[in-house]
Amino acid sequence: MTEISVTKDAAPVGEPLVVLDNVNKHFGALHVLQDINLSIARGEVVVVIGPSGSGKSTLCRAINRLETIDSGSITLDGKPLPAEGKALANLRADVGMVFQSFNLFAHKTVLQNVMLGPVKVRKADKRAVEERARQLLDRVGVGNQADKYPAQLSGGQQQRVAIARALAMEPKVMLFDEPTSALDPEMINEVLEVMQQLARDGMTMVVVTHEMGFARSAANRVVFMADGQIVEEATPDQFFTNPRSDRARDFLSKILHH
Repeated sequence: MTEISVTKDAAPVGEPLVVLDNVNKHFGALHVLQDINLSIARGEVVVVIGPSGSGKSTLCRAINRLETIDSGSITLDGKPLPAEGKALANLRADVGMVFQSFNLFAHKTVLQNVMLGPVKVRKADKRAVEERARQLLDRVGVGNQADKYPAQLSGGQQQRVAIARALAMEPKVMLFDEPTSALDPEMINEVLEVMQQLARDGMTMVVVTHEMGFARSAANRVVFMADGQIVEEATPDQFFTNPRSDRARDFLSKILHH
């Protein structure tokens, strides 16, 4: 057991895949991201936590340019995020995104939902795409639902399909923006288990979540945000047992003792 914790607490391995350098973002008078500096290594799982309105989701959405930034820079694999057009579509293909809401196409089957991106954006061979889509649906535990429509699935199943759909593009990094917050409590674990497995498989992940158990067990690093700033970064062990900032201590005392 000790060996595992040693590797987990070690500095992130691999070169940086996503780098945010002095990123600022305003919504009107509200300064939602303030001088954000964050580097995410290839294969690293970074969990972003903090109180509501701290800028977590905006940070996540800025990484695939769903939110534009006012200043600073974001690079993916050494290249700056493109502003628009085809280059932006290609970037989004490299950055998988899983939202609170599942955003599946209601009029397409589960299988068609997962196949759509690779066929349309990657122009991949349809037969190969279908084979891979079925493998991914098996991997997230909904292989037997392939021919159903999203409305026929539970929320937990739909979210697992959304994860398979993002994986179908073979992204370099996966972003999860509170992926379990719209789910009934009994469905949360089935989605977190899929995410745990992805983390074990070495997927680079940025996860905004309220699920502290997931942060503890799957993260290489916890990033704590408050008021648009990164207040603290630490290994899960350090953060949960010995947070350095008053803000983090206050936050943890509220959520861990309820």
